[in-house]
Amino acid sequence: MLDVSVAYNRYKFLGYEFLTWLWFTIENDFDLLRKSDNQIVSLEIGNRIALENRRNDAKETITIKGDDAGLEEGLLALKKGAQVTEMNLAYKTGELEWFFTIKGENLNLSNLKLPATGPVENKDDIEGALIEKAYLYEMLFGFTDRLFTDFITLRVSDEWKKQVSIQIKRWILR
Repeated sequence: MLDVSVAYNRYKFLGYEFLTWLWFTIENDFDLLRKSDNQIVSLEIGNRIALENRRNDAKETITIKGDDAGLEEGLLALKKGAQVTEMNLAYKTGELEWFFTIKGENLNLSNLKLPATGPVENKDDIEGALIEKAYLYEMLFGFTDRLFTDFITLRVSDEWKKQVSIQIKRWILR
């Protein structure tokens, strides 16, 4: 059995590949995202994306921030061998919209902003508000879990080498 720290360092590349695949899928095959949530309205890259390029002993970090920031520099960094390490996303289904950041290293979700919930007007409303908040968290966690499961299923399939990785490389080099 692998030591936890050895396994963590050995397989953290999967999170970086996941975020790169997710960016590619958002831009090129949105219907694939419907497998993870058939009621998804949109999944968009938000106002921040971080990439990291390691060469020899040097580490270069590229961060693109801003509401209207273009992602051209991110694609250029990918061309130079960088990996997506962190991505801010806006996920919308029906009338509900979540904003969050996902880190590739450990798939940690942070900077989470849930959809607005109904007001708490008296003590009796507290339990309902709590249940509603828990439900909103569960919707987002379930969606990201299904996305990662779909990615891993694809990543270990023959289709990854034969088609998907080639399509991602073409997208990066366009």
